Amino acid sequence: MTKLLLLRHSQSEWNALGKWQGQADPPLTKLGEGQAARAAEKLPDFSVLACSNLERARRTAEIFADSIGWERNKIITESRVKERNAGAFSGLTKTEIEKRFPGFLGNDIWPEDWESDESLINRLLEGLKSIVSFTCDDRPVVVVTHGGCIYALEALCGKSYERISNLAGRWFTLDGDQIMLGDRMHLLSADEETYPDHI
Repeated sequence: MTKLLLLRHSQSEWNALGKWQGQADPPLTKLGEGQAARAAEKLPDFSVLACSNLERARRTAEIFADSIGWERNKIITESRVKERNAGAFSGLTKTEIEKRFPGFLGNDIWPEDWESDESLINRLLEGLKSIVSFTCDDRPVVVVTHGGCIYALEALCGKSYERISNLAGRWFTLDGDQIMLGDRMHLLSADEETYPDHI
């Protein structure tokens, strides 16, 4: 049984512009880089630091490592914990989505190339099990991932949707194939948080 803290990455350039990202790969903003450095001070003592292979998550993890004296080459990069494929929504703002796909967002209708919950959850669990295999003691694992991934796992555990800020996250416990819900965690103060409401 392993405790995991799944954290949303710092603010990216597309977060700041209100664009849905999915698996597109924009970098962090300068604000996002500063957010990560401040957030690192509140990280728990962990055994493993991991991240998705997307730039915004990888760079957040690197800033964490640099801020606390963790060697960058010890960061585990795991592609299976990257963001959901948002398909045709990727790169669009909510306003643009409403124009091109009227009625979709308000009714939970997704484009044909949208990644299903089943696909997302299956790969997330496989990726997390792989990350956990690197633990060498009882300390928790920190994984820098994405909002859509955290939302999907929360829903799997019966938790209703609640927006999550950059550099906030959720504790989970992984026991074999079973994942259990813990508390939300915020690494930034309320006045420092940014709240992208898209993935």
